[in-house]
Amino acid sequence: MADLSSTLAWTFTQEVDIPEEIQDLLVSGEEAKLAYKTIRDVAVITNKRLIISDKQGITGKKTEMYTIPFKSIIMYSSENGGTFDLNSELEFWTKAGKFKLNLNKKVDIRKLDKLIAQYIL
Repeated sequence: MADLSSTLAWTFTQEVDIPEEIQDLLVSGEEAKLAYKTIRDVAVITNKRLIISDKQGITGKKTEMYTIPFKSIIMYSSENGGTFDLNSELEFWTKAGKFKLNLNKKVDIRKLDKLIAQYIL
């Protein structure tokens, strides 16, 4: 299990199609809205949570799934990329700790920010 006293972080590189296999993880009334390529896998944003798949090991056969329910998010901040810093960041404070999403310049931070705000607020 991850040590939540330190900040967990993932990098979203670009928006991708929502994988079909995600349907097996969704609960009644939950809908997948967006998906992003991460370094080794994919993250999906639903109307209820963030699901982040994290492949591990050299072969990537072992996968750890993180689920962050929107109802557990207490506060978040967004930082858009500037002239010299091309990446953007979303940082979240939850009941269990803090985590960060680093967004490549191909990711529309405002689109993601608005979607997350829609489900948190």
